[in-house]
Amino acid sequence: MGSTNIRQQARVKRKKRIRKKINGTTQRPRLSVFRSARHIYAQVVDDTAGHTLAAASTMDKEALSGSKFENKVDAAKFVGKLVGERALGKGIKEVVFDRNGFLYHGRIKSLSEGAREAGLVF
Repeated sequence: MGSTNIRQQARVKRKKRIRKKINGTTQRPRLSVFRSARHIYAQVVDDTAGHTLAAASTMDKEALSGSKFENKVDAAKFVGKLVGERALGKGIKEVVFDRNGFLYHGRIKSLSEGAREAGLVF
């Protein structure tokens, strides 16, 4: 058995509890967020078809080629705006927010605010 630290185990436990209730459909897909130590990733997923409809991260060309962000919270807000714009480009206006077990503050909150500023409703 691989060892995982207690914080990661707690996150996975929260993730499972959340995913019991949240499901992305074609009309209202799921906006899933993953946060690593250095980067943040967001994708809009249709769970019924099993397809990713739109995605953005700090690894994208737009994020890397732009000016360096002052901190990771600013980078997360940019990623939220980027994924929101891409989703709106595909005709997606309403999503279900999946924080993926992460606590709703800091970078996760900033990403959701950026997506709301771009025009997504959740």
